[in-house]
Amino acid sequence: MLKRVFTLAFLGAGLCSSVTGFASEAVTNHDDRPASAPLSVNPVIEWNRTLLVIVRTPGAQSPTIHSTRSFAMLHAAIFDAINNIDRDFEPFAVRHPHVSRRSSAEAAADQAAHDVLISLYPAFATTLDSQLQQDLAQIPYGREKADGIEEGQDVAAAILALRSNDGSAVVPPPFVPKSQPGSYQLTPPNFAPADFIQWPQVTPFALARAKEFRPGPPPLLTSEEYTRSFDEVKGLGLITSTTRSADQTQIGQFWNGNIQDFWNEIAQTAALTHHLDLEQSAHLFALLNITIADTTIAFFDTKYAYDLWRPVTAIQMAATDNNPETDQDPTWIPLPTKTAPDPSYPGAHSAISAAAAEVLRLSLGDQITFDVTSESLAGTTRHFTSFSEAGEEAGLSRIYAGQHFRFDHLAGKRLGQQVARSVLSSVLQPKRNHGFDE
Repeated sequence: MLKRVFTLAFLGAGLCSSVTGFASEAVTNHDDRPASAPLSVNPVIEWNRTLLVIVRTPGAQSPTIHSTRSFAMLHAAIFDAINNIDRDFEPFAVRHPHVSRRSSAEAAADQAAHDVLISLYPAFATTLDSQLQQDLAQIPYGREKADGIEEGQDVAAAILALRSNDGSAVVPPPFVPKSQPGSYQLTPPNFAPADFIQWPQVTPFALARAKEFRPGPPPLLTSEEYTRSFDEVKGLGLITSTTRSADQTQIGQFWNGNIQDFWNEIAQTAALTHHLDLEQSAHLFALLNITIADTTIAFFDTKYAYDLWRPVTAIQMAATDNNPETDQDPTWIPLPTKTAPDPSYPGAHSAISAAAAEVLRLSLGDQITFDVTSESLAGTTRHFTSFSEAGEEAGLSRIYAGQHFRFDHLAGKRLGQQVARSVLSSVLQPKRNHGFDE
């Protein structure tokens, strides 16, 4: 049976991860487990789609629990359940060395996914139960199926227990804006409460701590860099801008919404394009979503550490910033009218998009042709020829939408790439005979 594994290369004194991307490597099949037949429906992609449907259902996702946690838990469980059978990688968190290698990896994946999601979203129990039964009905009855189901149950229970006290359920403290210039203020026109104030304290999945890659502070309000970024977003991000092109307007509108949803759909397309098998898909989606979850913890840590005001506040209150080069416009409103309810620095879209693009680029190579659809701009499709291109556009879209300064984008981009490379070099590594397969 052919397996494909990630190979990490380390160049120079610093980490410069380079993944050759699923290069074929022969692996001895110790108990003559038959190679899996091609899957008509890849369970990894199927359950990813199921979670996307759930989080896009109004009211389904708790407003105080970031959905990136759910995606990471789902795919960590699927990966460990499959990997405890195939055993080609170090497990993420759950090591069961005595599971039969003849167990059904498909049954393990289905059961693990079901059990995680039904715990996180009990209101969807009927739908999730039905999907599980339909999936399991496609797997021939026998000991292999039963063992796979049992492994999926055990791994899901372990992942749920591992994350049960990770800080995500802490009631967010009230946010009290500071009065000095540059501090984050609730933004017009709706003045929504600041969100995910507790997220910097959530336990990361792979990083040592939330602030591990915290960037330096944003530029001073009186600096040339701040002035340039201020003028740029003031011109491009205005709802009635005459300097923003039609394409930039579309970009600004297209990427509105939960950016992690876009990247999970891009990963689905990539997995299908590259004909990834069950194990390869589980590995890729686990790396992707652990990276996105930790990037989210990291950027919220940075946002609330530096507490920078959003462009709408900066422009409407420019007379208070002690910078004679910034002109106030008290009526300025961004392209989508509303602004995301958290501090500006760094950009969340930029961080997640850079992190996701980096995982996909280092895993599969950067050159790929794909289309992306938008949950915010129905009927519009954008076309890309690389993950990096899509990641850059998604980050810049927040400038065109009047949500972020350029220095927010650049800091977010660096942060996302650093988290991605750290995750890729530290978890889900190819197994190196540490007794897991003995």
